[in-house]
Amino acid sequence: MKLQFLVFAMTALSSLLSGLLPDWLATGTAEAQEARRNVSQCQAIAQSIPRASFASFSGPAPIVSAAIADETVTLTYIGHSTFLIETPGGITIATDYSGWYPTPQPPMVATMNRAHSSHYTLTPDPAIKSVLHGWSDVPGEKAKIDTVVGDTYIRNVTTDIRSGYGGPQPDGNSIFIFEVAGLCIGHLGHLHYELTDAHYTEIGRLDIVMVPVDGGLTMGADSMSRIIKRLRSSLILPMHQPRPLQSFLALFGPDFDVTYAPTNSISVSMRTLPRKPLIYVAKGMQ
Repeated sequence: MKLQFLVFAMTALSSLLSGLLPDWLATGTAEAQEARRNVSQCQAIAQSIPRASFASFSGPAPIVSAAIADETVTLTYIGHSTFLIETPGGITIATDYSGWYPTPQPPMVATMNRAHSSHYTLTPDPAIKSVLHGWSDVPGEKAKIDTVVGDTYIRNVTTDIRSGYGGPQPDGNSIFIFEVAGLCIGHLGHLHYELTDAHYTEIGRLDIVMVPVDGGLTMGADSMSRIIKRLRSSLILPMHQPRPLQSFLALFGPDFDVTYAPTNSISVSMRTLPRKPLIYVAKGMQ
């Protein structure tokens, strides 16, 4: 009886306080609660293990809930560094969107990087509801992406790029990470330098990674292969330039499988991730 009274009293007090909160404080509380919900599942264990190589779900099939196991994400290679990601909740995302490589319909979300004009546009299709820049226009600041769109949590990890004169431009590139249906999906953008331990910690686990292959426009094949080996994602999707692809693939041994796909699309879920790391070459990259 005492316990029931205590629960009743706490509920009544909570309701009373909610009613007494001024509008500005109530709004702030709602915003704070929303911010607290944006917690990365892909980064959950990363903070305390800065030198770890974050294995994905290669190996035995992961134990996942039935609700997640049946949900698939479709990734379609559009061209250059643009993939179209289609989520179970109907969200469409175009990566490194420039408008040069149009998607069948305007995406709901477009992510961009500004290393070259083929990776961004300042005049995107007005039908795109959310345009996410991988750079900040405020000197000395990093781009900070931390947003939920439908069933997808989107965040970024910034990296430096080379300027037009060869020197570094701090935080000019973003690795975009999309967390949806239990999957951790990363797009490396226009990556110019090898990642640091701090970067790997920020990234956490990546089940799927889109990696630029170009023989040196971003970075050489040996450097890029080291990054992919350390990430050890289940599914690796090359992008950017088909010509140097074979030099990149030659750097991977028997621990990685390679498949030349008959199409530009692949659908994947937590349960259907490859058990051995797979480099999946879309038709447009062959």
